[in-house]
Parts: sequence; C-alpha cells; structure tokens
Amino acid sequence: MSIKSFAAKIFASRIKRKIDAWASNPIVTQEKVFKYLIDAAQYTDFGNDHHFDTIHSYEDFVREVPIRDYEALRPYIDRVVAGESNIVWPGKPLYFAKTSGTTSGAKYIPLTKDSMRTHPDTARNAILCYIAETGKTAFVDGKMIFLQGSPEVEEKNGIKIGRLSGIVAHYVPNYLQKNRLPSLETNCIDDWETKVDAIVEETIDKDMTIISGIPSWVQMYFEKLIKKSNKPVGELFKNFNLFIYGGVNYEPYRAKFENLIGRRVDSIELYPASEGFFAFQDKQDEKGMLLQLNSGIFYEFVKADSFFDDNPKRITIKEVEVGVNYVMIISTSAGLWGYNIGDTVIFTSTKPYRILVSGRIKHFISAFGEHVIGKEVEQALQEAIQGTEIRINEFTVAPQITPKEGLPYHEWFIEFENESEDMAAFAKAIDASLQSQNSYYLDLIEGKVLQPLKISKVTSGGFNDYMKSIGKLGGQNKIPRLSNDRQIADKLPII
Repeated sequence: MSIKSFAAKIFASRIKRKIDAWASNPIVTQEKVFKYLIDAAQYTDFGNDHHFDTIHSYEDFVREVPIRDYEALRPYIDRVVAGESNIVWPGKPLYFAKTSGTTSGAKYIPLTKDSMRTHPDTARNAILCYIAETGKTAFVDGKMIFLQGSPEVEEKNGIKIGRLSGIVAHYVPNYLQKNRLPSLETNCIDDWETKVDAIVEETIDKDMTIISGIPSWVQMYFEKLIKKSNKPVGELFKNFNLFIYGGVNYEPYRAKFENLIGRRVDSIELYPASEGFFAFQDKQDEKGMLLQLNSGIFYEFVKADSFFDDNPKRITIKEVEVGVNYVMIISTSAGLWGYNIGDTVIFTSTKPYRILVSGRIKHFISAFGEHVIGKEVEQALQEAIQGTEIRINEFTVAPQITPKEGLPYHEWFIEFENESEDMAAFAKAIDASLQSQNSYYLDLIEGKVLQPLKISKVTSGGFNDYMKSIGKLGGQNKIPRLSNDRQIADKLPII
C-alpha cells in the first residue's frame, strides 16, 4: 500500500465519522443551517424586503418568503450581475455559474465564498465514503478524469462567469492535480467532439483508475477509445474500477457500459447542480443518495401532484415520507431563497435521509392526465432490458396525440446498440411495467383512452446529431427523458 493510499484510508475514516454525526441528527442539523442562513442574510436587500428580522421559525419563513423559480428571483439576480453588493447574500459572489435557461436565455447562478467550498468538498466526501465502506484505495495512485465543461471563465463587473464543472475544476486539491486528466489545454477546447478526440489521445496509454461524467458523454469517450485501440475499455485500463456519474440514471446505460468496459465496475452516483451539491451515494448497496443536510442548504418539499395548486403545502424533512414524489425547494448560502430548482425527488429512506431524483417537474407526460414521470419510464425500460442482450444508447418519450389511425399513445424514441429480436414483446414489457407503476396510465389503457406504447427506432448517432443541432452536444447537457409535447420528438431521425 502506497503512502497516499494509507493516508486516504485514515482521512476517509475521519470524514465518515463527521458525516455520520450530522446524518444521525438531521433535524438539529437543518435547524442550525436555517438559523445560519437567516442571520447571515438579515441585512441584505432580500432580507430587508422579506423581513428576516421577524423570522424566528420555519412558519415565519413560509409566511415571508414565497416559492420562486429563476424568473421570479431574477430582479434580484440581475442586480447582483450588474455588480451590486449585499443583494441576496452579504457582499458579492465569487462566480456566476452560467446555465441554459428555457424561457429567459442564459441563467446566472451565484456561487459565493460560503457556497463554493461545498462543491469540491462534497465530491471528495463521496469518494472518501466509498473508501471507508469498501477499503479500496489503490485507485488514488492512478489517473482520474472528469468529462466536464471548459474551465475558462470570463469576467463581468468584477465577478467571474463560467460553467459549474469548469469552475469546480479550479478547486481540485493540489494532491490530486498530478493525477488529473485531461490537460488544461484540452479541457479548454469548445467543440465537444474535438475535445473528446483530444482526451482519447491524452489518456489512451495512461493508468486510468477513476472515470467520471454524465453517462451519455462518457459513452462517446469509451466508443472512441475502443475504435482507436481495438480493445475494450477494461482491458485498455486494467485498473479502472470506479465510475462516478451524475445528471441521469445510470441503469438504462449499465448493460451498454459493461459491454464497452468488458466487466462490471463499482459506481458512485452524485447529485450536483449549479444551485448546490445536494446528495451522493454513500453506500454501494443503497440506490438512494445521502441528502447533504450540512452544506449550507435548507430544504423544503412540496408534493409534486399538488405543486401547481394555488397554495401548495410546504414541508421540511421532518414531514417527508418514503416513496412520495416531491418538488425540492432550496434556500442556500449563495442567496437563493425558496428556490424551485425544477427537480423532483423521492425519499428511499429517512434514517438517514436518502433520495433518488425522479425527474423534472416540467418534464412529464400528462397529455391525458396520466402524469408519467422520469423515474417511471427509466424503471420500465430497465425492467424490460433485464435478463436480455438488449443495449441502448439513448432514449426519450413523447405523446402522440393525433396518430394517423387508432387511439393516441406514448411514443418511445430509442437508439439501440443491440435491439430486441421481438420488438413487439419488448414494447409490451415496457408498457406492462409502466402500467404497474402508474395507476392513471393503467386506467387510460384499460379505459381505451390510450393504446399501448409504440417504439420508434432512432438512427445511430441520432441523439448526438440532435444535440449538436441545438448547440448542446457534450458537457453537462442531457436529453430529457420525457416531454409533454413533441418539440424534441419531431426532430429526431427515425429509421
């Protein structure tokens, strides 16, 4: 065992004890975070406007601070972008994480000195929890890669602006810098395909032990490695045994990845976003991710099925239930208050608090009142694939409301690596799983309002071509699992 491996084990044990301490006292931990946030922002413009000096309880907070999305909070954020101080958080932010907005163009999410440190620390803690659980440390001596956005930043009114993944790259600890690939020069390449080609050249002869990124884009990297070397990834990188991912559910990709790698490797799921690093998988035998209750984020939840009501009930972790689909609302040390990030989550455990990301509150199919969510389509596909040789590259689902003949249906657009010999049986298996998960969908099928789903095969590389056509190929961009319209569906190339 190397000195670095030995030190990693000791450090992992220490950090795990700290995590266990706050995870075993979740309510007290969140109450401390709540008080810290209110006290710190009391004299900001937002704090003054919302009477933070009168907020002494969660009930006071709900009365004074409404739920907002980016557009609703934008008048405050625009003032921060313009260079004003003490607007939503004391002082000015260190950075703005620039993200793509759906209705307002670019969004600028503040990253303050207080919030910024939680991003690299939480990513580090995910790996340390893995070490503490498994005892595996050999990978710390090898090379690691995270397929990410460019670390280049611009500056506006004295505040640096960039993509979150690129900003975080500047905070990689010094002791990991020599293990980290690709080079800064390669990481700054804008064109995604050119960048991946360059990453292949830099890494193909290295001892890669950790590979991280959104599965769909790591898949492109793996395919290019195989094409160049004529070897499976696991043979090329003999010590590669840990895949770290976030952004989408890995399960629909697992069979394809194991085929590309040539064996199964351990994996860790992360839940990072520009607004905060919310959770990570802390146990290999648990699908849920540990909610980060001690990271300067105060969490609220609203049941997804009542979110669009006039006055939906807001609750804290005290009242959440396992198995219920919630919209997650956050208030943070970056100055986001009662902020709807758009994600829905389901708790898998409350001792400790673990979650799964179930989808986006705006990404669902409910053209007929079925309200099918991302988690349900992912699970349906996973169950249909299980035990078969079917492998998929990518998929999305949309309603077909006006078919040329017959009843409306859900149309599944799937790009296959290895397709089913009996496509009708495969479609039936997916549909059966969806019916078992969603009683509304079942009622519509049985009531002859909808006919069972249909599969449309997308041409090889079709999803990448679509993402390239809208300027979102690579990085942290990803295809929505489902949509309530056909804006994506009608642009996909079908076989």
